[in-house]
Amino acid sequence: MKEQEYVLKNIKDFELSHIFDCGQCFRWEKQDDGSYTGVIKQGVLNVKKEDDTLYINGICDGDIKELVTEYFDLNTDYGKIKTKLSKIDDNMKKSIEYGKGIRILNQDLWECIISFIISANNNIPRIKGIIERISKKCGTRVIWNNKEYYLFPTKEQLSTLTVKDLRDLGLGFRDKRVHKTCEMIMKKEVDLDRLEKLDNSDEIREELLKLDGVGEKVADCIMLFSLKRFDVFPVDVWVRRVMNDLYIKFEDETKINKREIKEIAFELFGDKAGIAQQYLFYWRREN
Repeated sequence: MKEQEYVLKNIKDFELSHIFDCGQCFRWEKQDDGSYTGVIKQGVLNVKKEDDTLYINGICDGDIKELVTEYFDLNTDYGKIKTKLSKIDDNMKKSIEYGKGIRILNQDLWECIISFIISANNNIPRIKGIIERISKKCGTRVIWNNKEYYLFPTKEQLSTLTVKDLRDLGLGFRDKRVHKTCEMIMKKEVDLDRLEKLDNSDEIREELLKLDGVGEKVADCIMLFSLKRFDVFPVDVWVRRVMNDLYIKFEDETKINKREIKEIAFELFGDKAGIAQQYLFYWRREN
């Protein structure tokens, strides 16, 4: 790894808090100066935005420009996507105005799988704490600016932990699920390299659902946040609530079938349903 920096001027459709606080990632922390520091597969980055200029520096593998372009999905025209979605109705227009700087990150598939298994029936501060403890336990240590960081453990590193080790790290009922999923991936019962090459969302979901602790919502999150499947629509409590309030208007929202919510979402938002979901989720949760 080497220390690098990259400055990107005239950045559009990019707001730090919208990207890092919309529930899609768990290893980015806001700093006193308003910047965010994050640990990703390739290293540690600090991202700061002043007006329309992005300042990125850190220690990482590979070329920082290529890494940033891929990770932040900079080749996708979010302005065009927002214009299209805003025409659907006023609800979508308002949610986009609120979260106008959201971008879907291209996160590491392995890390995303384990992170979202941990996210089941959990809250974000606790999820972050568990992931940090796992990384400290068996991830690779990186020193940057005289501070220690720990990369998320590889599958080989995580496979050294027992169920008890995971339980001691605070995973609760998720300990056995993470352990079993790690075993399955190590044995290539689910092949991550093959998954990344598949182009059909239903086929990808079918493979992910084989993993212990991966239900439909977790599978959809993994597909959206690490495989760029914008045609999926993860449904959690917040999404169910906002979809009911805006479109379904059922008296008891807890009795609405997730399949019905998804059908309405795909009818409204088409192949950009996943991006629409993030605007709606962020808008409702923050308000």
